[in-house]
Amino acid sequence: MGKIIAIANQKGGVGKTTTSISLAASLGVLEKKILLIDADPQANATSGLGLDVNAVEGGTYHVLEHTLTAKKAIVKTASPNVDIIPAHIDLVAIEIELVDKQEREYMLKKALAEVKDDYDYILIDCAPSLGLITLNSLVAADAVIIPIQCEYFALEGLGKLLNTIKSIQNIHNPTLEIEGLLLTMFDSRLRLSNQVVDEVRKHFSTMVFETIIRRNIRLGEAPSYGESIITYDATSKGAINYLNLAQELLKKNSKNGESN
Repeated sequence: MGKIIAIANQKGGVGKTTTSISLAASLGVLEKKILLIDADPQANATSGLGLDVNAVEGGTYHVLEHTLTAKKAIVKTASPNVDIIPAHIDLVAIEIELVDKQEREYMLKKALAEVKDDYDYILIDCAPSLGLITLNSLVAADAVIIPIQCEYFALEGLGKLLNTIKSIQNIHNPTLEIEGLLLTMFDSRLRLSNQVVDEVRKHFSTMVFETIIRRNIRLGEAPSYGESIITYDATSKGAINYLNLAQELLKKNSKNGESN
């Protein structure tokens, strides 16, 4: 059975989509079967893997609406072993359309039940908010990865996200776990970056991934070519960091007796 991991932080610009694409691609080259779900109306994970957002006819919006099954919404990507359920700007309307529906928080969980066994990992790229789409993602997920930018406001809003996760555990999804906090955009030349790393590790200890994602120009360039960092420049620091993260994730889950 596949493991569903949401990549979430309501703070924008912390590397959620970069992490979603790069981790999916890294796990793919490590011969794991991956489904990436673009649950962000900005659809950056969709375009970042080379799909034309304007040509998307069925995606996350239709899956949440239950007008299309998850299986029928899946699109193959050029990245080895990586499929995607794409997003479109229409996804922004789902918050309003689901609001008066019964069990609205469980729409994605129900939809993914039919494909969960087809993949080793299902990754969900969440929107930078704690709205209904992100709530659906966290209810559907087995675990959550929280990217944290190595900058001044790194911990701003983290408490709110952790409280939201605790609330979801209490009400909707008691088995939801925190897979780990991921430090991103690290620049070893900056004293502030090092201070943030020390602070996060001091407060959250074993919850923090050993792997740190360094600031890397190639990571920023890859999406404009519709490629993951793995296919764009496999020798770059960014690619090596995400391959290390994928291996750390697999090792952790192998120890826990889950997907390996």
